Amino acid sequence: MAWRCSGSTNSELVYNLHDAGIITNERVVSAMNRVDRGHFSRYNPYEDSPQSIGFGATISAPHMHGYALEHLQEYLKPGMNALDVGSGSGYLVACMAAMVGKDGHVVGIDHIPELVQGSQVALEEHYADWVKSGRVKVVTGDGRKGYAEDGPYDCIHVGAASPGTPVELIAQLKSPGRLFVPVGNVNQQVIVYDKDTKGDVTEKKVMGVIYVPLTDPDKQLV
Repeated sequence: MAWRCSGSTNSELVYNLHDAGIITNERVVSAMNRVDRGHFSRYNPYEDSPQSIGFGATISAPHMHGYALEHLQEYLKPGMNALDVGSGSGYLVACMAAMVGKDGHVVGIDHIPELVQGSQVALEEHYADWVKSGRVKVVTGDGRKGYAEDGPYDCIHVGAASPGTPVELIAQLKSPGRLFVPVGNVNQQVIVYDKDTKGDVTEKKVMGVIYVPLTDPDKQLV
């Protein structure tokens, strides 16, 4: 079970996620082994549960990051362009960057400047080449509006719950493209939105979840 996947090291955590069948794609396994969660989470980084990163935010449980990367892996191939909304610690941004490779590009956006600064420091310390080459960058902004400047994107991941269909994010997907996002207030579901080559969009409910909402900074910091 997902909550039994905790380890004492990053490699043990990833092994347990793979053993439980949560991550099966070898590129996902490789990325999660390449990016040490301990570089981005100060407390209990290898516990399979959400951990506080301050400022009313958490780093999601490892199994949720695993599920997200599995669902997005077809859109995280070398050379592709990705966006992480509510990037927080920067961990998933780094995993995505590991998957898109040297010719790819990943943007993380968060509305809390201190979180963006912290993720920038971690990325520069441990993955400096990726930052210098432009493979990865993190910016401060309202992720509910996406980040059109570097779009469109092959895929978008959202790390907090949207109250309804995130139309502005869907508009920033390529055709084809995929969006992985928790949706709802009380009864939340992760929904995968797929945009086909004609621009038509379909949606699929993946799993029930409990996420913090996408909200304004002043409400998050209450």
